[in-house]
Amino acid sequence: MKIHEYQAKEILAKYNVPVPRGILVDHKNQAAEAAKTLGTPVVVVKAQIHAGGRGKGGGVKLAKSPKEAETLAGQILGMTLVTPQTGPEGRLVKKVLIEEGMAIAKELYLGIVVDRATSRVLIMASEAGGMEIEEVAAATPEKILKETVDPVIGVKPFLARKIAFGLNLEGEALKKMVPFIINLYNSFIKEDCAMLEINPLVITEDNRVLALDAKVTIDDNALFRQKHILDYRDTDEEDPLEVEASAYHLNYIKLDGNIACMVNGAGLAMATMDIIKHTGGEPANFLDVGGGANEEMIENGFRILLGDKNVKAILINIFGGILRCDILARGVIAASQKLNVQIPIVVRMEGTNMEEGHRLLEESGLRLIVANGMKDAAKKVVKSIQ
Repeated sequence: MKIHEYQAKEILAKYNVPVPRGILVDHKNQAAEAAKTLGTPVVVVKAQIHAGGRGKGGGVKLAKSPKEAETLAGQILGMTLVTPQTGPEGRLVKKVLIEEGMAIAKELYLGIVVDRATSRVLIMASEAGGMEIEEVAAATPEKILKETVDPVIGVKPFLARKIAFGLNLEGEALKKMVPFIINLYNSFIKEDCAMLEINPLVITEDNRVLALDAKVTIDDNALFRQKHILDYRDTDEEDPLEVEASAYHLNYIKLDGNIACMVNGAGLAMATMDIIKHTGGEPANFLDVGGGANEEMIENGFRILLGDKNVKAILINIFGGILRCDILARGVIAASQKLNVQIPIVVRMEGTNMEEGHRLLEESGLRLIVANGMKDAAKKVVKSIQ
């Protein structure tokens, strides 16, 4: 689950990670008062959306007076901000963060992620702060320092010092960076983060160390024990179909293609998208209905898929273990009739009661195409829209 920058900084502050003072506003008239309260010669007006690259899109601006802060807030609030991470459709800005300005001596990068290759937490640091880390990795990978964390030991001062030395810090900045890294790691672990990125992490001219920006993603699977994080969810920043799917406990991610997929099991769903692509088609989504799906969930899944106006055909790929094939077939038939589905539906099923499931589909009188195997299913669904 993604959260806003101001929310990420609330979490970091809880773990004694230094962040700039800031005030959230949702109306331009509040910006001037916020700037006066902060009391610095310069304030930063920052759009709050779930995407990086805001500065490049005009969503981060400097104001040298409260009046200018109000003017800039008025320009940013209500704008559709387009960044490399939003796509061409952009995101509507509904909130801005008014934050204290500061004299920056050095910009650094610090990120923490879960490394699937080692099944451990990975800390990445670089002197190339303020730049997209993907650009740094592509052009100058030697500038990225990586340290894997032993989950039993965690981040001790010796490891934090190693990272700080790798960033060529010294003196007061070096001393302050050590607890900064330790506290940042603690926040990552205790809040069940999937990703935590500070870009830039700044050293000020008076040797303060602060997280000038913060991007945090929380592991969805851990939300049952991080229920306070649910209050941070902003459904306005999510795709409406994905929000609706989450209400039905369906794992759905919208893509750009025109062949919708309904599958049980994440691995099978990934393989289904791959074979559609390999056959010359374009998958419109990832949808995992889970092993315990029933007729109601199948109907809800259809409703989500049909909510995407780009969808021209549907491929259903189910392995009948917990979900029997005859139950799937009845669910597909009922949903097709109830929702009056007019586009081709290709069904590939294997497993328990497969023969009965095939019989029900063939005798339904609906526009249902039965496939034998994934390759056959992919070929048939691609052909159905040509």
